[in-house]
Amino acid sequence: MGRTLSIALGLARRSTRKVIRNPIPGLPPALIPLFMFAAFAGALSALANTKGFGYYDFTAFQFVFILYMGAMLVAAFCTFELANDFESGVANRLMSGAPRRMALVIGVLVFSLARCLVTMAVIWGIALLAGMPVRGDALDIAAFTALALLLNIAATLYGAGIALRLQSIAAGTLVLIPIFMVLFTSPVFVPRERLSGWLKTVADINPLTPPIEAGRGFMADDPVSVGLAFAVTAGLVIVFALFAVTGMRKAEKGPGGGGGGRRSKRGGG
Repeated sequence: MGRTLSIALGLARRSTRKVIRNPIPGLPPALIPLFMFAAFAGALSALANTKGFGYYDFTAFQFVFILYMGAMLVAAFCTFELANDFESGVANRLMSGAPRRMALVIGVLVFSLARCLVTMAVIWGIALLAGMPVRGDALDIAAFTALALLLNIAATLYGAGIALRLQSIAAGTLVLIPIFMVLFTSPVFVPRERLSGWLKTVADINPLTPPIEAGRGFMADDPVSVGLAFAVTAGLVIVFALFAVTGMRKAEKGPGGGGGGRRSKRGGG
């Protein structure tokens, strides 16, 4: 276990050095949410005056969605690097030297969490500088942050599972599209009870809906759906952890499912 953690931390440090040397690829996970935050909070602010909106501030209403988006996009972009390592052959060499190959996924997870914290700090800072009011106390904000981090972990494990299966940077499409679909079929612009038709039906079963509603409750100092939100996010982490583990088993067999004999004898994930 100690060596596995050491390898994972080493991989996280390697990824961190790459971002420091070339920060440009690391900007989209922060810039995309901030661009949408500016667009939504400005152009759509009139929605706060519609009948039945009921939330204390439209900017804060949008902020919860934007922070979750940032956390999940950071996860997606971090797993792109894992896919690129497989495509370039680097990951195969790393796997040969790792007694437990899940160290590769743990390394991506550590790096993703670290980037997520930085990205969330940037988004928080800009939102507060823009004058966003916050009614929640320190405990509310801590719980809200915990939900965002759980979503980051779940999205990282999902992206890692895709990358391990495809072993190509082309996996990025299958990581990003489902994330955007889940984000934009949740109650983005108005409370869920104001939705109608198919969008309300989808929002009702969307696993992101409880965390979004709980986050907005924390921001307003009026917690709602807290137990459900943490149960859903923890469930996503468990499901996608299994998805990543089975993806690693597939990756150990090599492209096409063959060539697993030499690797699997060393003990896997």
